[in-house]
This record gives sequence, structure tokens and C-alpha cells, in this order.
Amino acid sequence: MTISGLKTSLSGYGPSETLNRILAAVEQLGMTVLARVDHSAAAAKVGMELRPTEVILFGNPKAGTPLMQDAQTMGIDLPLKILVWQDDQNRTWVAFNDPFWLAGRHAVVEGAVPILEKMAKALAKIVDATSPSSTG
Repeated sequence: MTISGLKTSLSGYGPSETLNRILAAVEQLGMTVLARVDHSAAAAKVGMELRPTEVILFGNPKAGTPLMQDAQTMGIDLPLKILVWQDDQNRTWVAFNDPFWLAGRHAVVEGAVPILEKMAKALAKIVDATSPSSTG
């Protein structure tokens, strides 16, 4: 699956365990979980079915604020988000927006590269927690 700006990875765990591992990794990195959006539960409330599909919003204002100071429109894409979903073959996937792609979308200046690199490394660590080889 290739979608511009979206990084996608197959999890080694089911949706619940994947979400738990992501939440633990976010906390370990000193970031705050701001919200969870359970699309499956919302669908069920209106009598519709949707395989497990949940978004976690998280971040750290020390990283996001400078980006928004440079390009306030970054606020539409921050805080960071990770999507976890189960496909029709019962595989669990994890996806997030590439911070560098977001910076390009909002014309953030090159001085933001160190922040974007930290964000990208943090997202990679979080997604690594969904790998069976992870000790997290």
C-alpha cells in the first residue's frame, strides 16, 4: 500500500496488543496521549460494522509548537497520530504521517529539520514496539 506521505507497517500483534504497545512506547518517550478515536465503536453506535480501526493522538508541545510557530497550518496535522487497523485477512497494520512530508505540505523552513528528525525517530521507535522482536 503506497499513499503519499503515509508510512505503513505490518504489526506482529492483534489490534489490542498493538494499541497497548503503542501507548506504552508513547509514554516511555515522554509524550502525552491526548485522545483515542475508536472508529469501530463509533460505527457500532450507528448500527454499522467496521473491523478494528483506532487512531491515537499524542505529542509534546516542545516539538510541535515551533513547527506551528513557523507554519501555523501545521496545527491541522498535529498532534502526531497513529492509525491501527485490522484488514480483511486479520492482519494488523500501523500507519502515520511522515513528519517531513507534513513539513513539506505546510512549507516549514529548513531550520525545523532537527525537530522533524526527532519526531521521525520517535515514530519509528513507537512502531518498532509493534514488532515481535521488540522487548517492549
